[in-house]
Amino acid sequence: MRWHVIPRLWPLVAAFALSAGLAVTAVAPVLALTPTPPLGGTPWLQDQRVGYRWRTGQVPPSWLQPAINAAAADSNGSRASRAATLAYDGSALSLISYDAPTRCASNALACADRSGAPSSFTVAYQRNGYVFDWGTLRWCQAYTTRPYGCFDAETVGLHELGHVVDLGHYSGSVAGSAYLDSIMQPVSRQYPTTGWNLHTYGRCDVALLQRLYDMQTWSAPYSTCGSVATVMTLAAGTAGTGGSRTFTATLKVAFDSTIGKLADNPVTGRVVTLQRRASGSTTWSTVTTMATGPTSGSYVSTVAVTSRTDWRAVFATPPSEGLVGSTSTILVVSPTACVGVCASSPGLAVGPR
Repeated sequence: MRWHVIPRLWPLVAAFALSAGLAVTAVAPVLALTPTPPLGGTPWLQDQRVGYRWRTGQVPPSWLQPAINAAAADSNGSRASRAATLAYDGSALSLISYDAPTRCASNALACADRSGAPSSFTVAYQRNGYVFDWGTLRWCQAYTTRPYGCFDAETVGLHELGHVVDLGHYSGSVAGSAYLDSIMQPVSRQYPTTGWNLHTYGRCDVALLQRLYDMQTWSAPYSTCGSVATVMTLAAGTAGTGGSRTFTATLKVAFDSTIGKLADNPVTGRVVTLQRRASGSTTWSTVTTMATGPTSGSYVSTVAVTSRTDWRAVFATPPSEGLVGSTSTILVVSPTACVGVCASSPGLAVGPR
């Protein structure tokens, strides 16, 4: 008999503070706007390598193991942060199991427990063919031809590993593109509904991972889920030959306790423009796009100053990442002197990345 499921949603609900699994409840659509909330508990170290192995007596079948390993690779490849990396290791402390009993809630497809962090975690999958009150569980990978309404084990695995790296359930919409903002939705979609085989963290998942574990590099883009304020400063060096001045701008993330490890980060490799206006004028003109400076977050330009003018550095809000633009305070500079903070600035010195 052909098994058919009318498209619907299977929620994932937390089993307890540091564990989460799949269950069944309706969720009202909400627009995805803010980072995924943390699950809580002890964080992993930055870039910590965390191995896992199969639980003795509950080893995942041969069709499921590649999907679990692929989910770990998905987590590593889409974390866009210094979150822990995950990989199979036959001697690891962390365990992944298959078949009943799963140690999950009675209505869960799978679940994760990160209470052992930063040393270990567990993930459990319910067995294929298990009969729930809503129907029979079918993992897509268990079949040569995918049955309608099956669940993608790789997608569910990435969701559970998201819990492992400290992502809680996201209460955003499960409709349309907003569903793709987070793989940590409290519901999992079935084949062939959009998002049934999502294999990357959504932008709101990445936003939290960046706050928890920091950026991989100072030039890496910030997630577009949420807004991160920046601060710009500008200094002018002493007058050189022909009235030339070397302007040094420094761009960094504003200090804000709500954004975790992102606060005060240098921001490198962005477009920063140097602007001027005549004294008494209200109109600014762009003189040049500043070059990347010698230190993280610094930008430099050397230009001739032939008359008393106002100067500022501008970082416009980029359309493709979650940084908010900023403008420096105004420097009043003449060919031989300046008013304000005019000493040359070495920029923001930061350790190697």
